[in-house]
Amino acid sequence: MSYRVLLVCMGNICRSPTAEGVLRKYIKLNMLGDKVEVDSAGTHGYHVGEAPDSRTQRAASARGYNLSQLRARKVARQDLDYFDLILAMDRNNLDNLQRLATPEQQKRIRLFMDYARNFDDDEVPDPYYGLGHGFDLVLDMVEDAAQGLIEEIKKELGRP
Repeated sequence: MSYRVLLVCMGNICRSPTAEGVLRKYIKLNMLGDKVEVDSAGTHGYHVGEAPDSRTQRAASARGYNLSQLRARKVARQDLDYFDLILAMDRNNLDNLQRLATPEQQKRIRLFMDYARNFDDDEVPDPYYGLGHGFDLVLDMVEDAAQGLIEEIKKELGRP
């Protein structure tokens, strides 16, 4: 059995590629690489084909995550069928995804921060227009939620 996760923000150049990079590393550390597939996308196509924002890449690299190979793409309708779990970084993108989805597909769409253990926030703030420290906050939040998500995936897959 494989489990497929899609991480979604608006442009797919800051938050969702950060979450993809962090989750990929945690999947590898938990030896789930053969069981879990992860991807990211944006609800808007502003940056299709672009690498993650340079500030995002710098902040991620400082913590040992390499995002340089990732490229932005827009969520496609077939994603809503393909992925087992679709996680939005904020309520605005959650609403956009739910508008695209059938009632059956909506059951697989949630907020990424639902998996956080140390943050009470339900949204990962968009750091794009802010100061540099926002990218570190995104990493803190994403690392927290990704750890919780890995635990849930392990339960789903029947792994200890």
